[in-house]
Amino acid sequence: MLTLACAPLTATAQTPVVQDGQPATTPVPGELEARIKARVRDWTGGRFEVVSVRGTPMADLLEIRIMNDLYYVDRAGRYILIDGEMVDMNSNRNFTRERMEEVLAIDFSDLPVDKAVKMVNGDGKRVLALFEDPNCTYCRRLRADLMRIDNLTVYTFPFPILAASSDVKSRKALCDSDPSEAWNDLMLTGTVPENDGNCESPIAEFKALGERLGISATPTMFFPSGRRLQGYAPPTRLVEVLDRNQKAGG
Repeated sequence: MLTLACAPLTATAQTPVVQDGQPATTPVPGELEARIKARVRDWTGGRFEVVSVRGTPMADLLEIRIMNDLYYVDRAGRYILIDGEMVDMNSNRNFTRERMEEVLAIDFSDLPVDKAVKMVNGDGKRVLALFEDPNCTYCRRLRADLMRIDNLTVYTFPFPILAASSDVKSRKALCDSDPSEAWNDLMLTGTVPENDGNCESPIAEFKALGERLGISATPTMFFPSGRRLQGYAPPTRLVEVLDRNQKAGG
């Protein structure tokens, strides 16, 4: 969840910035510093070391420095703020993302599922709508998981936003005699149908729909409850979210 990038190192001032007579950061007891450093190191699997831990004007909020970036944690070492998102380091739940999924919920019945690529496993009683790009690695991983989930209906809206070839591949899959099978083959094996992709297809409509819904990344899923889920979710969590969000307006 931390971003690694190559950039020149710059000197960091050691004197705390003071505004209205109150320092921006203050030292913390050695025991607290050691505990927070260990907690964050464990949470990242040892990939990142905390350089320093400082107090902030908010009594229960601590500043931590990792490389040349600053993040914030509570004094108990459970919650961390990363790029404005609150994450529980015990469960890895991203509370900010979950709340945004509630805020960005839609009316599922407004989706043109009759035009989507439809896949049904078993009795198909569990339903989701999926926006994905054929060049998206996480989409392909998700598709493999979906193939193994019983009693599931997936309405796929090809949403080619990653590259020019995404559009070409999507159009060729939709122009196939069996779009559902062609799309699965495209996502699972990379097999592109052998046609010119010049048939009438709803790709432009799907792109416009995705833009109206504010979709900026794939995969993005929607459930009958209206909730959206952006990004790859492991099978166990996905099934849990599926089952919890099958009721419209739930």
